[in-house]
Amino acid sequence: MTDALAGDPGPLVICLMGPTASGKTDLAIELARARNCELVSVDSALVYRGLDIGSAKPAYPHHLIDIRDPSQAYSAADFATDAHRLVGEIRARGATPLLVGGTMLYFRAFLEGLADMPPANVDIRREIEAEAATHGWPWLHARLAEVDPESAGRIHPRHSQRLGRALEVYRSSGIPMSEWQRRQKSQPVPARQYRVVQLAICPRQRSVLHQRIALRFEQMMAAGLLEEVTNLYRRGDLTPDLPAMRAVGYRQLWEHLAGECSLETAVGRAIAATRQLAKRQLTWLRKWPDLHWIYTDAAGNLAQPQESDYARSGMGQKPVELALNYLDRPPL
Repeated sequence: MTDALAGDPGPLVICLMGPTASGKTDLAIELARARNCELVSVDSALVYRGLDIGSAKPAYPHHLIDIRDPSQAYSAADFATDAHRLVGEIRARGATPLLVGGTMLYFRAFLEGLADMPPANVDIRREIEAEAATHGWPWLHARLAEVDPESAGRIHPRHSQRLGRALEVYRSSGIPMSEWQRRQKSQPVPARQYRVVQLAICPRQRSVLHQRIALRFEQMMAAGLLEEVTNLYRRGDLTPDLPAMRAVGYRQLWEHLAGECSLETAVGRAIAATRQLAKRQLTWLRKWPDLHWIYTDAAGNLAQPQESDYARSGMGQKPVELALNYLDRPPL
């Protein structure tokens, strides 16, 4: 996705990405106040009511927060539909849409469109989960490679969510996910009518990100995360295979409440899983086209050096200052 269409830059839409705990929300709020933006959450956990502490639900107004019960599914296709509608509504109010979050599949659905794949099939997904429990996800990855080698080549053997979805799509339709995705490329993409500026914020040092992840989870536990998950667990209508309960932090504490591990073990697993999530997000972002990086230091200021001509004279600035420079950059 480029920042502009040839000859017509179109109305501005900002996409702000980054790994978990990178400072996306704070930067988005500063940009919203500086440029009359309305924020649209791009987060697969924030859509759910009752997932507040563990999802770091912000107090500042965002669209697409608390729009589903945890018992319900919410897909990337749902997000793309909702986000395009909201972008039009926000523009009609004279504001700038700012999409912010870390669910990269949602961003891709908005920017590039999605193939009209089969909907989620709970029965097939449970079969896949049962096979994973018996044989392991690498074994299932080998099964995927037999029917869809192209998708298998892109998915890590232990990335359970993406692997499960690829198998689910094939088993429910008989058509590999890679073929569905090829069909997608011929479809119109609504986002191309906009001038899309894509930003990514991240600490330059990986160790800083890991420290933030650990500290934030400790703060979540102190704020009552275990009690929050306990309330969800006691509802009786939720199961660990639901998308909401697979969210990082919730899944591990759910395992503790089910008697599968100690609280200490669950906390350790949750922090490790959050680090793995950040690693996957960064893997997506390193391959993302037309992305403007904003690197920060341990204090949250711009790190040195920035990989941008627009930042060479701005060392010591706040991230919002570099972000504003990118927004003011003339379209190519």
